[in-house]
Amino acid sequence: MIDEILDESKAAMESSLKALQHELTSMRTGRASTGLVNKLMVEYYGVPTALQELALVSVPEAQLITIRPYDASAIKAIERAILQSDLGLNPNNDGKIIRLQIPRLTEERRRDLTKGVHKRVEESRISIRNARRDGVDNLRSFEKEKAITEDDMHTGQKKLQKLTDDYIKKVDDISAAKEKEIMEV
Repeated sequence: MIDEILDESKAAMESSLKALQHELTSMRTGRASTGLVNKLMVEYYGVPTALQELALVSVPEAQLITIRPYDASAIKAIERAILQSDLGLNPNNDGKIIRLQIPRLTEERRRDLTKGVHKRVEESRISIRNARRDGVDNLRSFEKEKAITEDDMHTGQKKLQKLTDDYIKKVDDISAAKEKEIMEV
């Protein structure tokens, strides 16, 4: 019973960690990455479609993303989606390929991005703590129902706290790596 609660809490913490990693890969760091445009949705024949279903996205250079649509008629729709996104990039196309030049980041922009990282990291920490709280609540309700002993509840709480500490450390490590990547010139 305690193991089930621990497994549920671990799954919730893991999904929070994965969500953070996904969020941070889409943040611009001054270096080209396909992660910047991966979650971009394009209005294609009236249907929102993921960019990777419409085009081949690649990074031929450190500051350049190229998007080669499978269907040349989709090029305008892809350009429109890029312009409407919050990427802040201007697409250039030659009729076959869209090129996104990634500008170098200014010091001020780097600091702003770091603040954004801190905000997302804090949201992830809160999510992990909420998973711990839910696990503790479940342990307490089982103890009240006499399904587990008081000692088992305390042991379960200690294991939950250790699990929480491990995941918070993983979040901090991810945060430090992303900050280093952003501040790198």
